[in-house]
Amino acid sequence: MMQRPKSRSTVRLLMGRQYYCLMRRLNWLVSSERIANKRQQEELTYEVISHRTPIYRNLKNVDMWLQENKEVNLRLAIKKFDGLLFAPGETFSFWRILGKPSRRKGYRDGMVLSGGQFRSGTGGGLCQLSNLIFWMVLHTPFKVSERYRHSFDVFPDEKRSLPFGSGATCVYNYRDLVFHNTTNETFQFRFWIEGGNLCGGIHSHRQPLFQYRIKEKNHRMYPGGFAYVRENELYRQTYEDGKCIDESFLFSNQAWMMYEPFLEGGKQ
Repeated sequence: MMQRPKSRSTVRLLMGRQYYCLMRRLNWLVSSERIANKRQQEELTYEVISHRTPIYRNLKNVDMWLQENKEVNLRLAIKKFDGLLFAPGETFSFWRILGKPSRRKGYRDGMVLSGGQFRSGTGGGLCQLSNLIFWMVLHTPFKVSERYRHSFDVFPDEKRSLPFGSGATCVYNYRDLVFHNTTNETFQFRFWIEGGNLCGGIHSHRQPLFQYRIKEKNHRMYPGGFAYVRENELYRQTYEDGKCIDESFLFSNQAWMMYEPFLEGGKQ
């Protein structure tokens, strides 16, 4: 049974955030990891995975200007990641590569999800980029060491193309997305915006030997007292020459539902 979210005072939340930010900075100072930082515009030959997600959604009680600003924020952010080379032994850290989103850098107030509610915040909407990166990484042999997801599921399944719980939320700088290239190959990330969609791809020098599919298991919804709870498990299937040769557990998800379950399209 999920525990009901604890109510924190504004002062407690601010102090907690400052503490975790400080601890993260200290960790970065003493870390010996090699962070990916080289980029090239010449695209590597073979596509490993590509995906796109719509930037704009019809959301109740959410002003459209927040989503318009989200697109501005995403355009700024992808400049840091487009063309990024990911060499053997290197680490990808979303925040160490991107840096802190600030008004000075041109970031605007966008849509931020906090405690199951939407609000505005500088750099809002960047979770869509971390979600896209994480989904693509699941289709690679990279090793994920840090990933977070929201405790609230705010979107019903209407027009949802990915399994519940397949994203990665980000909060500067203590909720990061971190993974490692444990292979002998160099990869490259590509990002662009086209037709109202955030698009991304991962490329390599060599044609991939394996293909990956993400499979959902043990999906269920049940009343949890405070609200309905949704949970599942995600597995990665490895294919070679069209044949599944392995299936491995990735992670389990659990979240409070912020819409009515079991209704067609959901009702927010």
